[in-house]
Order: sequence, then C-alpha cells, then structure tokens
Amino acid sequence: QVRLVESGGGSVQSGGSLTLSCVVSGYDDNRYCAAWFRQGPGKSRDGVAAIDGDERTTYVDAVKGRFTISRDNARTVLTLQMNSLEVEDTAMYYCATERRRSCRVTDGVGEYSYWGRGIQVTVSS
Repeated sequence: QVRLVESGGGSVQSGGSLTLSCVVSGYDDNRYCAAWFRQGPGKSRDGVAAIDGDERTTYVDAVKGRFTISRDNARTVLTLQMNSLEVEDTAMYYCATERRRSCRVTDGVGEYSYWGRGIQVTVSS
C-alpha cells in the first residue's frame, strides 16, 4: 500500500525559505511520478512542481526559479525547496504520486492516485 507523509510546513516572512518533505513508501518500482500541489483558500488544487520517472522536472510559471523539486536516490523522500517566498504562496501543500513514468506539472488532481494529508505554508508580509 502506497503511503505519503508530509512534513516541514510552517510560517515564514516574505522572502524567506521553507523545505517540504514527503516520505513515500509502498512502491515496488521506484520509477513513479511525483508532484507537489497547493490549494489556497477558496481556490482549486493546482500543481506546483512535478518530477517524472526519469527525474525530469517541470514547474508552474509562478514558482520557476524559486522552488526546486527533488527526491533522494532511493526515491523514498520527495522534497520541495521553496525560496524567496511570497504572500501568494500561502496555501495547503500536498504531495502526490502515481504509478506511471511520464508526467508534467500541468497534470490535474485526477491523474494522481496517492496523496498526502497536506501541510500548511503561511507567508506573511
């Protein structure tokens, strides 16, 4: 059974940094797709960054150059490094995975089967 557990959220001032981690367990084949989504108050849940089975990464324009998605060699820990945070980055952040090799940040929530519970990130001015 695939399980995802996020950690690392919190509150930070604008311009600061946070690192989100997601421990992934239950995969026999580690060439899976993984992504970070976020959902602000009253907004839809949208992709922020994705990494495919060949370690290619894609980002939504709003976070390019500020956020970095990565995972460890064993592919059991997914990380989102967030720098130069802005008030607009305030949201619940979710990690998600799917048993397929090809994915992009534009993939919607329906294309991921496994989800973490979410973790709050709050950026103040």
